[in-house]
Amino acid sequence: MKYILGTKIGMVRLFDTKGKAIACTVIHAEPNVVLENKNNNVKIGYGSTKENKVNNPHKGIFKKAGVELKKTIKSFSNVEQTYNVGDKITVDTFNAGEYVDVQGITKGRGFTGAIFRWNFKIGPLSHGHGFPHRYQGSLAFGRGGSAPQRVYKGKKMHGHYGHETVTVQNLTVVKIIPEDNIIIVSGAIPGPEKGLVVIKTSNKNSNKSVSYDLITKEIQKQIEEENLKLEDKEIALELNEQAESVEQAIADEKAAVNEKHNAEIKHETLLEKEAATSSGEEKAAAANEESTNKPE
Repeated sequence: MKYILGTKIGMVRLFDTKGKAIACTVIHAEPNVVLENKNNNVKIGYGSTKENKVNNPHKGIFKKAGVELKKTIKSFSNVEQTYNVGDKITVDTFNAGEYVDVQGITKGRGFTGAIFRWNFKIGPLSHGHGFPHRYQGSLAFGRGGSAPQRVYKGKKMHGHYGHETVTVQNLTVVKIIPEDNIIIVSGAIPGPEKGLVVIKTSNKNSNKSVSYDLITKEIQKQIEEENLKLEDKEIALELNEQAESVEQAIADEKAAVNEKHNAEIKHETLLEKEAATSSGEEKAAAANEESTNKPE
């Protein structure tokens, strides 16, 4: 199995090329120093610290290994790779897409009641039921005879909640950034930010792997350039539509002016024709009167 110690930084959301969002946890894993190796049982030191914060037995371990003082010492068994004293374990030990198990210490919540600690059902809230809405109920078993009048060990009651070692299995390594000693794991892991975590090979899916096609900076630049081109095209189309609408309005206005001018011309010609016909009729009437008034 492969192991490495790291520090939880926080969570982040990544996207693949299909637009799927992947919730991930960022872990900063400085190079772990091998302090001892006995039959693939490796002792590792992690994290820098001050001299006054290291006890004498641990100082002896670091002095024997010939390495700098470290904050944390952990021992791992069945390590598949052979290490020598002084070697460093980096994030390159793991590969992207590999299944891992992450172990950490959960957030401590202090002394809590059974409702919050074990998700028990609360009591009736209506008037007349008294005050104990969030009491967990009776504790003893039976009233004598074969039933013991005591509380069994392990009964779910109020007490200290949190600050426990928890392992989340079957998470996948989404991305590794070796220059920054960062490993990004899918999903959530136990513990607060800046908490110590252990990343190790998956116990159930050690031979499986998943491939992630994440959006890189180059792909993001291409998408931004394409979006700019689309925006330019949209702006050009809008300008063309506006120009076409202006041209259409000008053409409509010209057509309306021409129609009005033609209507005026038609009206004038009609008036001239009416005047001509009326003058012809008057001449004909005058000629008839003259012919009638002449003596025979």
